[in-house]
Amino acid sequence: MASDVNDLTVQYEEDGLVTVKELDKVILSKGAWSTIIYRYQDWDRRKEQYGPDKFTIRRYQKRNGEYLPKSKFNISSRDQARAIINALEGWLAED
Repeated sequence: MASDVNDLTVQYEEDGLVTVKELDKVILSKGAWSTIIYRYQDWDRRKEQYGPDKFTIRRYQKRNGEYLPKSKFNISSRDQARAIINALEGWLAED
C-alpha cells in the first residue's frame, strides 16, 4: 500500500495488461481516515476492450505510515450514480 494518499489507486495490472484502468479520482478527505471516489473501467477479455465507466468509493486507514483499505462501495450503474447525486442535492437544498 501507499504511504501518501495521492499515490492510492484502483488501477490493477495482470501479466502486463491493465485490467482495471483508473480514469480519475477525487480525494474527498485526507488524514488518518481518507476517502476517495474513483472513476475506472474494467477490461473485457471477451471483447478485448474496456467496458463502460464505473465508480467506487474507498475508505483507507493510515496505520504505521501506510494506508490500508478498510471499506468500499461500488456504484453499480450511471443510473445509481445519478440517484445518489439527486438524493444528496435534495438534502443539501434543505439547508
